[in-house]
Amino acid sequence: IRKSIIAAISINVEEPVFESQTKTKLGSNDVGPNGPTVRTFIIDFLKSKLDNFLHKNPELAEAIQRKILISERERKELSGIQKLARERAKKVSLHNKKLRDCRHHYNDQKAARKAETMIFITEGDSASGSITKSRDVETQAVFSLKGKPLNTYGLTKKIVYENEEFNLLQAALNIEESMEDLRYNHVIIATDADVDGMHIRLLMITFFLQFFPDVIKNGHLFILQTPLFRVRNKKETRYCYTEEERVRALNELGKNPEITRFKGLGEISPDEFKHFIGKDIRLEPVVLGKDQTIEQLLEFYMGKNTPERQLFILDNLVVENDDIDQK
Repeated sequence: IRKSIIAAISINVEEPVFESQTKTKLGSNDVGPNGPTVRTFIIDFLKSKLDNFLHKNPELAEAIQRKILISERERKELSGIQKLARERAKKVSLHNKKLRDCRHHYNDQKAARKAETMIFITEGDSASGSITKSRDVETQAVFSLKGKPLNTYGLTKKIVYENEEFNLLQAALNIEESMEDLRYNHVIIATDADVDGMHIRLLMITFFLQFFPDVIKNGHLFILQTPLFRVRNKKETRYCYTEEERVRALNELGKNPEITRFKGLGEISPDEFKHFIGKDIRLEPVVLGKDQTIEQLLEFYMGKNTPERQLFILDNLVVENDDIDQK
């Protein structure tokens, strides 16, 4: 019943008495000189007011009931597989082939560089290879996906434990029990700048929205921006993240510079990659707007409303035409 419920109660107590100097716990139990205790007063008040509210708002009451029943079903499903999943995670934690860990961690209060900690979630071994060779082993970890992850929209949390990849990612981030145990300050999705890479990015954002929305709400999820082009002459090399930067580099570097289009992260050598994940790293934060709930967001972008989504894409499509040599 308590799952996903956020409540705030504000009460005023006359002449409060605290148990200690830190004033973290109230010592006076009574609301007034002859009144009930604070606990009794709040329980009685909520019992009466909430009961009236739910009777006056039957649609909301039904929605809450559906949420409670879904939560109950999820808890029953999870109870049978959580123990097995934890045992499996412990076995691989000593040698997790998916994870190349770093030395400092965000949940370590004594770590000097905890704020700098980050984990790159990459697609395939080729991309993770370049990042692994050029990363800072003190603060940068790498988790390698084996391809396109499962679309988790509409699935229950049971899939997080049944799917080996998601279970290993959950264990690597250490967020099964609480966000306070998160091991990396920056959780970074690092995929290729192509259609497949964008799809994997969408699937991973869906995973976090569906099961671990606090990673996004607390500002920990990012997208790694990597250059699309390398423009260079004999004296200078420019890395361009947009078409506008490419055009500017062509104009500033003079005649006939060499242009390379990076199709994937695996094409970027480790010597070059260190420039993109070092002090000049470009990260785009994943943020939630206030005009939509998570359920509405997932239903629109990941649901079965294909015609509606197609119209949205057409209305927001930006077409870029490359220069065509028509000889």
